[in-house]
Amino acid sequence: MTNSSLSNLLARVGLDWFILALLGMIGLAKLWPEPGIQEGIVSLSAIATYGVSFIFFFYGLRLNMEQLRAGLRNHRLHLVIHLTTFVLFPAIVLPVRSLLMTPETTLLWLGIFYVAVLPSTVSSSVVMVSIAGGNLPAAIFNASISSLIGVFVTPLWMSFLLSNTTGQYDLASVIGKLTVQVIVPVLLGLLLNKRLGWFANRYKTYLRYGDQLTILLIVYTSFSESFSLNLFANYSLGDLVWLSSLMLGLFFLIFGLVYLLGRLLNFSREDNITALFCGSKKSLVQGSVMAKVLFPPTTAGVMLLPIMIYHALQLIIASILAQAMARQGNISEAIQK
Repeated sequence: MTNSSLSNLLARVGLDWFILALLGMIGLAKLWPEPGIQEGIVSLSAIATYGVSFIFFFYGLRLNMEQLRAGLRNHRLHLVIHLTTFVLFPAIVLPVRSLLMTPETTLLWLGIFYVAVLPSTVSSSVVMVSIAGGNLPAAIFNASISSLIGVFVTPLWMSFLLSNTTGQYDLASVIGKLTVQVIVPVLLGLLLNKRLGWFANRYKTYLRYGDQLTILLIVYTSFSESFSLNLFANYSLGDLVWLSSLMLGLFFLIFGLVYLLGRLLNFSREDNITALFCGSKKSLVQGSVMAKVLFPPTTAGVMLLPIMIYHALQLIIASILAQAMARQGNISEAIQK
Protein backbone atom coordinates (compact mmCIF):
# COMPACT_ATOMS: atom_id res chain seq x y z
CA MET A 1 0.00 0.00 0.00
CA THR A 2 1.39 3.40 -0.98
CA ASN A 3 1.75 6.30 1.46
CA SER A 4 -1.06 8.22 -0.25
CA SER A 5 -3.37 5.18 -0.08
CA LEU A 6 -2.60 4.76 3.61
CA SER A 7 -3.24 8.47 4.25
CA ASN A 8 -6.56 8.30 2.42
CA LEU A 9 -7.58 5.21 4.39
CA LEU A 10 -6.72 6.84 7.72
CA ALA A 11 -8.56 10.04 6.74
CA ARG A 12 -11.62 8.03 5.72
CA VAL A 13 -11.96 6.57 9.22
CA GLY A 14 -11.23 9.89 10.94
CA LEU A 15 -7.56 9.38 11.78
CA ASP A 16 -4.79 11.76 10.80
CA TRP A 17 -1.17 12.51 11.62
CA PHE A 18 -2.22 14.55 14.67
CA ILE A 19 -3.73 11.62 16.55
CA LEU A 20 -0.66 9.52 15.80
CA ALA A 21 1.55 12.42 16.93
CA LEU A 22 -0.36 12.63 20.23
CA LEU A 23 0.39 8.97 20.87
CA GLY A 24 4.01 9.66 19.94
CA MET A 25 4.24 12.49 22.49
CA ILE A 26 2.96 10.20 25.25
CA GLY A 27 5.53 7.58 24.27
CA LEU A 28 8.31 10.18 24.19
CA ALA A 29 7.28 11.50 27.61
CA LYS A 30 7.48 7.95 28.99
CA LEU A 31 10.91 7.28 27.51
CA TRP A 32 12.48 10.75 27.88
CA PRO A 33 10.61 12.99 30.35
CA GLU A 34 13.56 15.16 31.38
CA PRO A 35 13.11 18.01 28.83
CA GLY A 36 9.42 18.23 29.69
CA ILE A 37 9.98 18.80 33.42
CA GLN A 38 12.74 21.39 33.21
CA GLU A 39 11.82 24.86 34.43
CA GLY A 40 12.80 28.33 33.25
CA ILE A 41 11.63 31.14 30.96
CA VAL A 42 12.75 29.24 27.85
CA SER A 43 11.76 25.75 29.02
CA LEU A 44 9.32 23.67 26.99
CA SER A 45 6.65 24.23 29.63
CA ALA A 46 7.09 28.02 29.43
CA ILE A 47 7.00 27.92 25.61
CA ALA A 48 3.73 25.96 25.82
CA THR A 49 2.34 28.65 28.13
CA TYR A 50 3.19 31.36 25.60
CA GLY A 51 1.63 29.18 22.90
CA VAL A 52 -1.67 29.11 24.80
CA SER A 53 -1.91 32.89 24.61
CA PHE A 54 -1.07 32.89 20.90
CA ILE A 55 -3.76 30.28 20.22
CA PHE A 56 -6.44 32.41 21.85
CA PHE A 57 -5.15 35.63 20.28
CA PHE A 58 -5.49 34.19 16.78
CA TYR A 59 -8.83 32.66 17.73
CA GLY A 60 -10.10 36.16 18.58
CA LEU A 61 -8.49 37.52 15.43
CA ARG A 62 -10.44 35.01 13.29
CA LEU A 63 -13.83 35.80 14.88
CA ASN A 64 -16.07 37.94 12.72
CA MET A 65 -18.59 39.71 14.98
CA GLU A 66 -20.89 40.60 12.07
CA GLN A 67 -21.19 36.94 11.10
CA LEU A 68 -21.82 36.00 14.73
CA ARG A 69 -24.59 38.59 15.06
CA ALA A 70 -26.17 37.29 11.85
CA GLY A 71 -26.19 33.79 13.29
CA LEU A 72 -28.30 34.67 16.33
CA ARG A 73 -31.63 34.01 14.62
CA ASN A 74 -32.02 30.25 15.07
CA HIS A 75 -32.62 30.40 18.84
CA ARG A 76 -33.91 26.87 19.40
CA LEU A 77 -30.97 25.24 17.63
CA HIS A 78 -28.47 27.36 19.57
CA LEU A 79 -30.09 26.51 22.91
CA VAL A 80 -30.10 22.78 22.18
CA ILE A 81 -26.41 22.78 21.24
CA HIS A 82 -25.15 24.81 24.19
CA LEU A 83 -27.41 23.22 26.80
CA THR A 84 -26.20 19.84 25.55
CA THR A 85 -22.56 20.92 25.69
CA PHE A 86 -22.56 22.59 29.10
CA VAL A 87 -25.56 21.11 30.96
CA LEU A 88 -26.61 17.73 29.55
CA PHE A 89 -23.06 16.33 29.43
CA PRO A 90 -22.24 17.08 33.10
CA ALA A 91 -25.78 16.14 34.18
CA ILE A 92 -25.20 12.64 32.75
CA VAL A 93 -21.69 12.24 34.15
CA LEU A 94 -22.26 13.59 37.68
CA PRO A 95 -24.78 10.95 38.88
CA VAL A 96 -22.34 8.09 38.18
CA ARG A 97 -19.63 9.73 40.26
CA SER A 98 -20.22 7.48 43.28
CA LEU A 99 -20.01 4.38 41.05
CA LEU A 100 -16.80 5.32 39.25
CA MET A 101 -14.68 7.30 41.70
CA THR A 102 -12.38 5.52 44.12
CA PRO A 103 -9.22 6.85 45.80
CA GLU A 104 -7.21 5.24 42.98
CA THR A 105 -9.33 6.68 40.15
CA THR A 106 -9.97 10.19 41.47
CA LEU A 107 -7.81 11.89 38.84
CA LEU A 108 -9.34 9.87 36.01
CA TRP A 109 -12.82 10.69 37.26
CA LEU A 110 -11.96 14.40 37.35
CA GLY A 111 -10.63 14.05 33.80
CA ILE A 112 -13.90 12.45 32.70
CA PHE A 113 -15.88 15.30 34.23
CA TYR A 114 -13.48 17.74 32.56
CA VAL A 115 -14.47 16.22 29.20
CA ALA A 116 -18.14 16.74 30.10
CA VAL A 117 -17.75 20.49 30.75
CA LEU A 118 -15.49 21.38 27.82
CA PRO A 119 -16.81 23.41 24.86
CA SER A 120 -17.46 21.95 21.43
CA THR A 121 -14.79 21.77 18.76
CA VAL A 122 -14.62 24.38 16.02
CA SER A 123 -12.90 22.97 12.95
CA SER A 124 -13.94 19.32 13.11
CA SER A 125 -17.57 20.14 13.97
CA VAL A 126 -17.81 22.45 10.97
CA VAL A 127 -16.12 19.89 8.71
CA MET A 128 -18.46 17.07 9.79
CA VAL A 129 -21.56 19.24 9.35
CA SER A 130 -20.34 20.21 5.90
CA ILE A 131 -19.75 16.57 4.89
CA ALA A 132 -23.14 15.42 6.22
CA GLY A 133 -25.04 18.25 4.52
CA GLY A 134 -26.10 20.20 7.62
CA ASN A 135 -26.66 23.88 8.36
CA LEU A 136 -23.10 25.13 7.87
CA PRO A 137 -23.58 28.82 8.93
CA ALA A 138 -25.23 27.64 12.16
CA ALA A 139 -22.37 25.21 12.76
CA ILE A 140 -19.78 27.97 12.37
CA PHE A 141 -21.74 30.25 14.68
CA ASN A 142 -22.31 27.67 17.43
CA ALA A 143 -18.82 26.23 17.36
CA SER A 144 -17.34 29.72 17.70
CA ILE A 145 -19.72 30.77 20.48
CA SER A 146 -19.15 27.49 22.34
CA SER A 147 -15.44 28.23 22.61
CA LEU A 148 -16.15 31.68 24.07
CA ILE A 149 -18.69 30.31 26.57
CA GLY A 150 -16.26 27.59 27.60
CA VAL A 151 -13.64 30.12 28.69
CA PHE A 152 -16.00 31.07 31.53
CA VAL A 153 -18.26 28.05 32.13
CA THR A 154 -15.63 25.28 32.13
CA PRO A 155 -13.56 26.81 35.00
CA LEU A 156 -16.77 27.40 37.01
CA TRP A 157 -17.84 23.78 36.64
CA MET A 158 -14.36 22.55 37.57
CA SER A 159 -14.18 24.88 40.57
CA PHE A 160 -17.43 23.37 41.83
CA LEU A 161 -16.20 19.79 41.49
CA LEU A 162 -12.58 20.27 42.55
CA SER A 163 -13.50 22.24 45.66
CA ASN A 164 -15.88 19.46 46.71
CA THR A 165 -13.55 16.60 45.74
CA THR A 166 -10.09 17.76 46.73
CA GLY A 167 -10.78 20.96 48.69
CA GLN A 168 -7.79 22.49 46.89
CA TYR A 169 -8.97 24.88 44.21
CA ASP A 170 -8.12 28.56 44.25
CA LEU A 171 -10.76 30.05 41.95
CA ALA A 172 -9.34 33.58 42.26
CA SER A 173 -5.91 32.36 41.10
CA VAL A 174 -7.45 30.43 38.21
CA ILE A 175 -9.50 33.44 37.10
CA GLY A 176 -6.35 35.57 37.21
CA LYS A 177 -4.43 33.08 35.03
CA LEU A 178 -7.35 32.76 32.62
CA THR A 179 -7.60 36.52 32.32
CA VAL A 180 -3.93 36.91 31.43
CA GLN A 181 -3.46 33.82 29.25
CA VAL A 182 -6.90 33.47 27.63
CA ILE A 183 -9.37 36.34 27.97
CA VAL A 184 -6.97 39.23 27.28
CA PRO A 185 -5.54 37.57 24.12
CA VAL A 186 -9.07 36.83 22.82
CA LEU A 187 -10.21 40.41 23.43
CA LEU A 188 -7.03 41.78 21.83
CA GLY A 189 -7.65 39.59 18.80
CA LEU A 190 -11.24 40.79 18.56
CA LEU A 191 -10.13 44.42 18.72
CA LEU A 192 -7.66 43.86 15.89
CA ASN A 193 -10.07 41.77 13.79
CA LYS A 194 -10.99 44.54 11.34
CA ARG A 195 -7.36 45.39 10.66
CA LEU A 196 -5.66 41.98 10.82
CA GLY A 197 -8.52 39.50 10.43
CA TRP A 198 -7.52 38.97 6.79
CA PHE A 199 -4.13 37.69 7.95
CA ALA A 200 -5.67 35.06 10.25
CA ASN A 201 -8.05 33.90 7.52
CA ARG A 202 -5.45 33.81 4.76
CA TYR A 203 -2.96 31.81 6.82
CA LYS A 204 -5.45 29.78 8.88
CA THR A 205 -3.95 26.49 7.70
CA TYR A 206 -0.52 27.45 9.01
CA LEU A 207 -2.04 28.82 12.22
CA ARG A 208 -3.84 25.52 12.70
CA TYR A 209 -0.50 23.72 12.50
CA GLY A 210 0.77 26.14 15.14
CA ASP A 211 -2.19 25.27 17.35
CA GLN A 212 -1.52 21.56 16.92
CA LEU A 213 2.19 21.90 17.67
CA THR A 214 1.35 23.82 20.84
CA ILE A 215 -1.06 21.08 21.92
CA LEU A 216 1.60 18.42 21.26
CA LEU A 217 4.01 20.40 23.42
CA ILE A 218 1.42 20.70 26.21
CA VAL A 219 0.71 16.96 26.03
CA TYR A 220 4.44 16.13 26.14
CA THR A 221 5.21 18.38 29.11
CA SER A 222 2.05 17.32 31.01
CA PHE A 223 2.71 13.60 30.57
CA SER A 224 6.39 14.09 31.37
CA GLU A 225 5.40 15.50 34.77
CA SER A 226 2.94 12.67 35.39
CA PHE A 227 5.37 9.94 34.32
CA SER A 228 8.18 11.43 36.41
CA LEU A 229 5.95 11.10 39.49
CA ASN A 230 4.73 7.59 38.52
CA LEU A 231 1.10 8.74 38.50
CA PHE A 232 0.24 6.07 35.91
CA ALA A 233 1.74 3.24 37.97
CA ASN A 234 -1.66 2.20 39.34
CA TYR A 235 -3.39 2.14 35.94
CA SER A 236 -3.46 -1.02 33.82
CA LEU A 237 -4.36 -1.73 30.20
CA GLY A 238 -7.75 -2.83 31.50
CA ASP A 239 -8.26 0.65 32.98
CA LEU A 240 -7.58 2.21 29.57
CA VAL A 241 -10.03 -0.19 27.91
CA TRP A 242 -12.61 0.67 30.57
CA LEU A 243 -12.02 4.41 30.08
CA SER A 244 -12.28 4.09 26.29
CA SER A 245 -15.54 2.13 26.61
CA LEU A 246 -16.90 4.81 28.92
CA MET A 247 -16.00 7.60 26.49
CA LEU A 248 -17.52 5.64 23.61
CA GLY A 249 -20.74 5.07 25.52
CA LEU A 250 -20.92 8.74 26.49
CA PHE A 251 -20.59 9.83 22.86
CA PHE A 252 -23.34 7.52 21.61
CA LEU A 253 -25.66 8.40 24.51
CA ILE A 254 -25.36 12.13 23.83
CA PHE A 255 -25.67 11.58 20.08
CA GLY A 256 -28.87 9.55 20.56
CA LEU A 257 -30.42 12.03 23.00
CA VAL A 258 -29.72 15.01 20.73
CA TYR A 259 -31.18 13.13 17.78
CA LEU A 260 -34.39 12.42 19.71
CA LEU A 261 -34.58 16.01 20.93
CA GLY A 262 -34.21 17.30 17.39
CA ARG A 263 -37.07 15.07 16.26
CA LEU A 264 -39.28 16.26 19.14
CA LEU A 265 -38.58 19.89 18.23
CA ASN A 266 -39.26 19.20 14.53
CA PHE A 267 -35.81 20.35 13.44
CA SER A 268 -35.13 20.23 9.74
CA ARG A 269 -32.64 17.61 8.56
CA GLU A 270 -29.95 20.30 8.22
CA ASP A 271 -30.52 21.71 11.72
CA ASN A 272 -30.64 18.24 13.27
CA ILE A 273 -27.30 17.35 11.69
CA THR A 274 -25.78 20.56 13.07
CA ALA A 275 -27.16 19.86 16.55
CA LEU A 276 -25.79 16.30 16.44
CA PHE A 277 -22.24 17.15 15.49
CA CYS A 278 -21.84 20.43 17.39
CA GLY A 279 -23.55 19.07 20.51
CA SER A 280 -21.69 15.77 20.78
CA LYS A 281 -18.14 17.01 20.11
CA LYS A 282 -15.60 18.15 22.69
CA SER A 283 -12.55 20.32 22.06
CA LEU A 284 -9.07 18.88 22.61
CA VAL A 285 -7.64 22.32 21.80
CA GLN A 286 -9.56 24.01 24.62
CA GLY A 287 -9.05 21.01 26.87
CA SER A 288 -5.29 21.06 26.46
CA VAL A 289 -4.75 24.79 26.79
CA MET A 290 -7.15 25.27 29.72
CA ALA A 291 -5.71 22.25 31.53
CA LYS A 292 -2.41 24.11 31.65
CA VAL A 293 -4.19 26.92 33.50
CA LEU A 294 -6.65 24.93 35.62
CA PHE A 295 -4.59 22.00 36.92
CA PRO A 296 -1.18 21.53 38.55
CA PRO A 297 1.48 20.37 36.06
CA THR A 298 1.99 17.21 38.11
CA THR A 299 -1.55 15.92 37.48
CA ALA A 300 -2.37 17.45 34.08
CA GLY A 301 -1.21 14.37 32.15
CA VAL A 302 -3.70 12.05 33.84
CA MET A 303 -6.45 14.67 33.58
CA LEU A 304 -5.89 14.99 29.82
CA LEU A 305 -6.11 11.25 29.13
CA PRO A 306 -9.96 11.10 28.91
CA ILE A 307 -10.26 14.05 26.50
CA MET A 308 -7.52 12.61 24.28
CA ILE A 309 -9.39 9.30 24.07
CA TYR A 310 -12.72 11.07 23.50
CA HIS A 311 -11.15 13.25 20.81
CA ALA A 312 -9.83 10.24 18.86
CA LEU A 313 -13.10 8.32 19.17
CA GLN A 314 -15.29 11.28 18.19
CA LEU A 315 -13.23 11.92 15.07
CA ILE A 316 -13.44 8.30 13.93
CA ILE A 317 -17.14 7.80 14.70
CA ALA A 318 -18.27 11.26 13.56
CA SER A 319 -16.41 10.82 10.26
CA ILE A 320 -18.16 7.52 9.60
CA LEU A 321 -21.57 8.92 10.57
CA ALA A 322 -21.12 12.12 8.53
CA GLN A 323 -20.26 10.15 5.41
CA ALA A 324 -23.24 7.85 5.98
CA MET A 325 -25.55 10.89 6.32
CA ALA A 326 -24.08 12.38 3.15
CA ARG A 327 -24.85 9.19 1.22
CA GLN A 328 -28.36 9.12 2.68
CA GLY A 329 -28.91 12.73 1.61
CA ASN A 330 -27.69 12.01 -1.90
CA ILE A 331 -30.07 9.05 -2.19
CA SER A 332 -33.00 11.18 -0.98
CA GLU A 333 -32.19 13.90 -3.51
CA ALA A 334 -31.97 11.33 -6.31
CA ILE A 335 -35.37 9.87 -5.37
CA GLN A 336 -36.96 13.35 -5.31
CA LYS A 337 -35.56 14.09 -8.77
